[in-house]
Amino acid sequence: MDYIEVLNNIDAAVWGPPMIILLLGCHIYTTIRTRGIQRKLPLALKLSVTKDNGAQGDVSNFGAMATSLASTLGTGSIVGVATAVLSGGPGAVLWMWLTGILGMATKYTEVYAAMKYRVKDRQGHMMGGAMHVWEQRYKRPDGTVPWWAKFMAIWFAVMACLTIFGVGSAVQTSAITSVAQANFGVEPWIVAAIVCGSALLIIMGGLGTISNICEKLVPIMGVAYILGCAYILVCNWAFIGESFMLIFECAFTPRAAFGGAVGSGVIVALQFGCARGLFSNEAGLGTAPLISAAAESKNPARQALVSMTGPFWCTVVICFVTALVIVSSLCAHPTLIQDAGVTNGATLANAVFATIPYVGAPILMLGILCFAYSTIIGWSYYGERVTLYLFGRRWVPLYLGFYICMGFLGGVGVGDVAWTATDISNALMALPNILMVLLCAGMVGKETKHYVYDGNIDEELREEIHELPEKSVFLRKKA
Repeated sequence: MDYIEVLNNIDAAVWGPPMIILLLGCHIYTTIRTRGIQRKLPLALKLSVTKDNGAQGDVSNFGAMATSLASTLGTGSIVGVATAVLSGGPGAVLWMWLTGILGMATKYTEVYAAMKYRVKDRQGHMMGGAMHVWEQRYKRPDGTVPWWAKFMAIWFAVMACLTIFGVGSAVQTSAITSVAQANFGVEPWIVAAIVCGSALLIIMGGLGTISNICEKLVPIMGVAYILGCAYILVCNWAFIGESFMLIFECAFTPRAAFGGAVGSGVIVALQFGCARGLFSNEAGLGTAPLISAAAESKNPARQALVSMTGPFWCTVVICFVTALVIVSSLCAHPTLIQDAGVTNGATLANAVFATIPYVGAPILMLGILCFAYSTIIGWSYYGERVTLYLFGRRWVPLYLGFYICMGFLGGVGVGDVAWTATDISNALMALPNILMVLLCAGMVGKETKHYVYDGNIDEELREEIHELPEKSVFLRKKA
């Protein structure tokens, strides 16, 4: 048994029925505790473009949302969707879509908790995330933290460090170089050097530069990609109805599709739909709170609502449009997988978009380049936050250098192994965050009633924001 087979077996185990039940159960439970917060989507969309004057924070709420969305709209929105269809069948699309809708409540809850328990570092910058929620929520009156809360906090931060190098760096650069080589014949090392070098210049500018770039990049790339996919769907108009029927049928019944090249059972469709759903919208993963906690917001509910729009835009809109393009194109060309020699999600995406003359390849290239590049930039900030928490400020430059190096190495030699390893680390990172969400759901639901449903959304929360110790988590002494 080679190492690839071992990774695949581990991936199948961590994304087995227990993880699926836990993830979907968390989505459903938070939906119930927040009284169906998804119905407040119009308010959330309005707040996302409304400045919260006078609030504490490092970036605007739109800047935090744009950076989070830029980090979310990575290759999972294109290659990840193609991988889900190839491995889980068309039925995986429905489960991915439902994961996005239900995941809005989980995203709301995890960001609310991160905002409520955020801290300041010595430079006055806001910090938040699952590790700080575990520490601040369960801190004793004497200032010490129970060992189990500290363990969960460190578990999340360590797994985040490992996940970031895959999701945020290696996988994204690999997708860019593979598409550039397939469509334009450019050597991977050249593309990887350009992508990583330019990303480093932006990252060195700090959160302000990152959020400013994302504020401008996200709307443009999102609209451009959707318009491009809309053109493809017009070309495939005759197969749209068949695509919807296939998606719904394969989600609940085992059957083969596209000339027998794709076939799976209900459990496999559910598994890949949930896994890629989490990979695409990150609801339950715990990454969005790392940037959302830095947002200017008077109370936790405002930024939580803004962050809730992430799964909507990413999975409910972008991923579903991508999936419809892929399924409809395969319906139009049933033997495409065999004819094009498709072996993975990247080659499937290339083959599908290449069926549209002249515009297909540029649309794919534009989408992957913009989505993956923005993810590289956004996830660098996530890594900086968890590195600061675990090891202290002196280690941040070393982390950034390693992050860029992993991006370059991913661009010149990482294939399916990176996707499999990323799936595994995603699940292990999500576990302590999901547990935190479940424990905080009651508190969040109660306070949400006050802020959101009772009409106090503009009420200013006046609570003490604790200062983060300068030393790393491993060197802090008990109070």
